[in-house]
Amino acid sequence: MSTSTVASTPTGQSGAGERSSLLKLFLTRGILAVVWALAFAGVQGDHEDLGAGAVVLLVVYPLIDAVSSFIDYRATPAGSERQVTAFNGVLSTLAAVALVIAGAGSLAAAFHVFGVWAVISGLAQVIVGVRRRGPELGKQWPTLISGGLSFLVGITYNIQAAGDHPTLEVLSVYATGGGVWFILQALLLGWKSRQLRAQAV
Repeated sequence: MSTSTVASTPTGQSGAGERSSLLKLFLTRGILAVVWALAFAGVQGDHEDLGAGAVVLLVVYPLIDAVSSFIDYRATPAGSERQVTAFNGVLSTLAAVALVIAGAGSLAAAFHVFGVWAVISGLAQVIVGVRRRGPELGKQWPTLISGGLSFLVGITYNIQAAGDHPTLEVLSVYATGGGVWFILQALLLGWKSRQLRAQAV
């Protein structure tokens, strides 16, 4: 038997449960993001006007993030990490409401709202990733990279929204990239679980 007590202590059991919950959540979140990207590309394309289908999908995307944050919040132990997760859930809900309003106005307004949400939620994702780094959940590189890219891309979206011909076509790329990073993080969590189980034998 190994001297490791990861699997036998309450902390180890808690960590295993959190890994399992996050793995399922991230995998589902990643797949939904890719599906959303395909749907949005089909609805919006390179049109310069917002159709009803595009507005609905714009509202749905942060709502997916809000629900994911709520599930994440319930699976996360009490602490600052949990507070940031709750903040992101509220932020994403407000972003969905703001997109309903902006979508009734102009494409540029909707692009601005999405960009601001991407900046703040990306920063929140980086904070959560930093706080989760450790022996139980790994180094969280996919989460950190995804959050950092969301922050930077969100700034770019706001610059583009202020231009003469903003287009939402890039959002499909944004969602696809986010989905891939979520899936990669889920795979790394699965690998981490197998590694810790092997050490406990």
